[in-house]
Amino acid sequence: MIKSRFVVPATLAAMLLCGATLAQEPVIDINASVHPNLAAAQRHVVEANRAVELAQKDNKWDMHGHAEKARQLLVEVNNELKAAAETANRRK
Repeated sequence: MIKSRFVVPATLAAMLLCGATLAQEPVIDINASVHPNLAAAQRHVVEANRAVELAQKDNKWDMHGHAEKARQLLVEVNNELKAAAETANRRK
């Protein structure tokens, strides 16, 4: 009885965390004809995210959260690249 009191909330928390992570993926949304270097960097971020995801699957998601943290940081990098492109657009 006591175990079930802890198992259910832990399972729900894990499902929410996975759902939040799946909802945020790096995307390619920088115009390569305007910002070729930033667009190339963004493509590399998307590729890196896919590679980390494959590593997670190969290791049965047992990487003590480090791979997931790396993927979250890749989302941040992607957002910063987009912000850099938008800032450059405003300066022109």
